[in-house]
Amino acid sequence: MIPRLPDVDVTELLPQVRSPTLVLHRRQVPVPSVDTARGLASRIPNARLALLEGGSGAPYLGDEEAVHSAIDEFLGEGEEDDKPLAPEAVHTILFTDIEGSTALTQRLGDAKARDLLREHERLVRDALKAHGGSEVKTMGDGFMASFSSATKALECAIAMQRAFAEHNEAAEEPINVRIGLNAGEPIAEDEDLFGTAVNRAARITATAKGGEILVANVVRELAEGKDFLFADRGEASLKGFDEPVRLYELRWREAG
Repeated sequence: MIPRLPDVDVTELLPQVRSPTLVLHRRQVPVPSVDTARGLASRIPNARLALLEGGSGAPYLGDEEAVHSAIDEFLGEGEEDDKPLAPEAVHTILFTDIEGSTALTQRLGDAKARDLLREHERLVRDALKAHGGSEVKTMGDGFMASFSSATKALECAIAMQRAFAEHNEAAEEPINVRIGLNAGEPIAEDEDLFGTAVNRAARITATAKGGEILVANVVRELAEGKDFLFADRGEASLKGFDEPVRLYELRWREAG
């Protein structure tokens, strides 16, 4: 007879984990559920979650190749992430911002709000890695990222919103994120970007609503001929800018 293990809950200790962490889970495993795996990954700082297909809880059973690939990819992280930001080059700047984050923290409390922020961080970083984006910095409830390709930036923005939409379908507390993009030649200094192109991207983001992706006309033009659907939102006056900016909403929801 196998003795029953005592029930131990270490949830409160997860935020103290400082080692790089990969959480592997197969979607068809009933217990623990996918939501449990997502919750575990969201509570460990900067943890990555790899959802694989299959119904076996043992990594050495079923599709072993997918397991090996996820581990190899995880172990290879960071090898190219430290490349310096290119000076005097065209960057497409992307900002994310959680809508109503201050009210969210007041309503949920610091601990639960931080759990939600970790999930936001994980989903954003997963999308950036998959689409070649460079994380410039975080601002508590948002990210600033840079891309050498407008197409990649737009694809990444769509991937982010779809990931948040999937999260919100099953989550007790939704994460409503607004995303804004602009392009230009910012100043690269001390692994950061500065200048008009960056400031305009931040203001565009503040104009968006949760679940929206707003882009400056220059981004739309850079991606001309690609398979993106834009809706003209007209000219908008942005704080700190004398001239209005033509904005477009990038449609990301799949036709039902």
